[in-house]
Amino acid sequence: MKIRSLADALYLLRFALRALPPSVMWKRFSAQVQTPFIVARYINPDGTISPRPRPFLAVLASVLGLSRRPPSPVEPVGDAVSWHHQEARLDITCHRGVVRLEFLAPDLVRVRLSRDGSFGEPRSYAVEKTDWAPVPVSFSQADDYLEIRSERLVCRVEKALCRLAFATPDGRLIARQVRGMGWRGREVWCSYQLPARACVYGLGEKAFGLARQGRRYVLWNTDPEMYDYGDDPLYKSIPFFIVLHQGAAYGIFLDNPFRSSFDFGASSPQEYTFAATGGELRYYFIWGPNMAHILERYTELTGRMPLPPLWALGYQQCRWSYSSEREVRELAQEFRRRHIPCDVIYLDTDYMLGWRCFTWHRGRFPHPHQMLADLRREGFKVVSILDPGIKVDPDYQVCKQGLQEDVFCKLPDGTLYKGPVWPGDCYFPDFTDARVREWWGNLHRKLVEDGVAGFWNDMNEPAVFGARTFPAPVQHRNDGHPTDHRECHNVYGLLMTRATYEGVSRLQPGDRVFVLTRSTFAGGQRYGATWTGDNASTWEHLRLSIAMCLSMGLSGYSFVGPDIGGFARSADGELLARWTQLGAFLPFFRNHSAIGTARQEPWAFGQPYEEVCRRFIGLRYHLLPYLYTAFWRCAQSGLPITRPLVMEWPQDPEVWEEDSEFLCGNDLLVAPVLEAGAGGREIYLPQGTWFDFWQNTALDGPQHLRVIAPLDSMPLYVRAGAVIPCWPEGVQYVEQGLGDTLVLRLYPGQGESWLYEDDGHSLDYIHGHYRLTHFIQEADEKALRLSVASEGPFSSPYRRWEFRIHGLVSSPRRLKVDGEELQDWTWLKEERTLRFIAPPLSELEVFL
Repeated sequence: MKIRSLADALYLLRFALRALPPSVMWKRFSAQVQTPFIVARYINPDGTISPRPRPFLAVLASVLGLSRRPPSPVEPVGDAVSWHHQEARLDITCHRGVVRLEFLAPDLVRVRLSRDGSFGEPRSYAVEKTDWAPVPVSFSQADDYLEIRSERLVCRVEKALCRLAFATPDGRLIARQVRGMGWRGREVWCSYQLPARACVYGLGEKAFGLARQGRRYVLWNTDPEMYDYGDDPLYKSIPFFIVLHQGAAYGIFLDNPFRSSFDFGASSPQEYTFAATGGELRYYFIWGPNMAHILERYTELTGRMPLPPLWALGYQQCRWSYSSEREVRELAQEFRRRHIPCDVIYLDTDYMLGWRCFTWHRGRFPHPHQMLADLRREGFKVVSILDPGIKVDPDYQVCKQGLQEDVFCKLPDGTLYKGPVWPGDCYFPDFTDARVREWWGNLHRKLVEDGVAGFWNDMNEPAVFGARTFPAPVQHRNDGHPTDHRECHNVYGLLMTRATYEGVSRLQPGDRVFVLTRSTFAGGQRYGATWTGDNASTWEHLRLSIAMCLSMGLSGYSFVGPDIGGFARSADGELLARWTQLGAFLPFFRNHSAIGTARQEPWAFGQPYEEVCRRFIGLRYHLLPYLYTAFWRCAQSGLPITRPLVMEWPQDPEVWEEDSEFLCGNDLLVAPVLEAGAGGREIYLPQGTWFDFWQNTALDGPQHLRVIAPLDSMPLYVRAGAVIPCWPEGVQYVEQGLGDTLVLRLYPGQGESWLYEDDGHSLDYIHGHYRLTHFIQEADEKALRLSVASEGPFSSPYRRWEFRIHGLVSSPRRLKVDGEELQDWTWLKEERTLRFIAPPLSELEVFL
């Protein structure tokens, strides 16, 4: 966190005094001093690990930098010398190593580099799919190149420097290496051409705008202890990116968990490079040409988000901390008394006994089981926090059991590693071991039996006070392939989330699991939701949260949102109101703030801000069937729930770097107000016809326009031809919405829409127990026609469809439902809306 004012300095001082006991502050300082010595004690100057502590003088020389080696020179793999083609694979032996190309799908190529030509079975915590159908390819060679091609993609290998080029079968160049690939000491690297006006997206969570070109980025999971624009790296590492040029896109996934760097034209405007400090150069090249297809293929490779429990789409309230049972009950009562919808309340670390995970502080929470049962009856679920650090305490059952079962991380000489976090000195489970993951998962039994509905994994970068993270020599079992922390650091959070997800799944078989994690890696979407970490209550962060969430979606991880209102510093009423308006359209919708900051529950700043928050949280619940359908599409194909405009209009330069407005699902265009005191904003409407959600007036794009948006409003548009399925207004929590009435908001035009339904809590949908309804709308100057078809065995609870047809310029002449005249309907002239109720139907005709 950058100190920008005296208020920031005072806040940090208050934060430290309130959050950290003096003993922990001292341990934090000690760890900062000791960590360089731990590293030097076990790591040789060449980077290898010493199994025993090195001599003191050698350690001192390393700490003082006296034994530092000069940077290694770049070693390209060199010219191709020989090659071997077998089925969909091509091995190329070069002067300094061997390159292997494998077509896994007609548009997916895996590229690997080895010094000695040995290619074992690829090990990856990120990749889920390893069994691919055979791909028909052809191989040819010429004097200066080799070529292997599928029906969708051609890979040409220049014999000089073994440089790769990818093209379409008709010869259009997609991507071309510049300096090829190779090594720099222990580091692996690769370089590609960066064409003029190309845009780059992805890499997950970065505190920058949407487009990545022109900068260098580092992927090394880091707790920055609050961050600002431009801070890098942050909590998550997703080494996947998309390059867009001339309307066509391709993706690259670097499947390497070591610390990695990506230079998208910062060093050379004509080139981008990616590198990792160890491991194998192994990456996947995915041809689009559209982004949706790239993400579909990428999430086929790394796995897709399971459908969460429906309640997890509701509004969620959190603070560090609601520190007693009484406070939690009063909070719940306040939501219901004020008629502000809410589904989830979070418990931060104060519910624990002295920061000991899997315990209750019985002084503060004397009756947790009864409290959780009472809250469930009121429609609330409770999510509790868990950190990986296990307090060093021989009387603490989890610590004692962990020592007995040998689950904690160690140094090379076998001594246990311990580092300070909130409880003081802690041991840390080695989540890279399946046995340890099972142990961790089973620890959740008592909390699940008490009624905790979900789990929040925090501090799992892993964060250590003073040292930032584990020292590099810390050892990991790595599921039978022992290694050190340099290789496992970036996957530690992913594997903690996996252990939690799998453990709770075993404890409640047949039910969906909700896990929230701060840190993760590629593939983490398989195990839980995430948020953008410890942001700040500033207008800059409000805007930044849009780009960060959109980038996560473009990186295959869509169930994401920021801390609404900001975590650090303090919000005011206007900022909270505007952020709540945005949050209503993001996948994960949680208000969260830190100790020592102003309270920011929806009513905290009084009127008119409370009413604005109530209105937009209510709008979230109104739109939940539409949003849940977007979640289903994401779970099926990897299509992000919230999408940058460039995904749909890649040929339009106006949207290449647009990150202040976005699509929510297929048909809602969201343009939040992002400046203090602003009563409106400039927006860009892309190609097509759009209806103002509030005024029901039609506008044609593409065009720029200035929109008036007072505090109680936000620019929101609906695509012509859309059918938006909704719940009736007034729902206070998810279970209330599952009544017998479905609202269908129609916006005249040509289009197709979907409604996905299931029971919202079980895994039966995996076995086909769901219902999918397809709406096809056609409209001209004479009539609007809607065709409806449903499939699937799930029995829909909706017995009444309430139609609201918006944007009509005059009252219709007559209506037909399934061929029969409908007499009972209402025309609202001022709202330009036709309303009527009918049972579920197959055909609707509105004659204009």
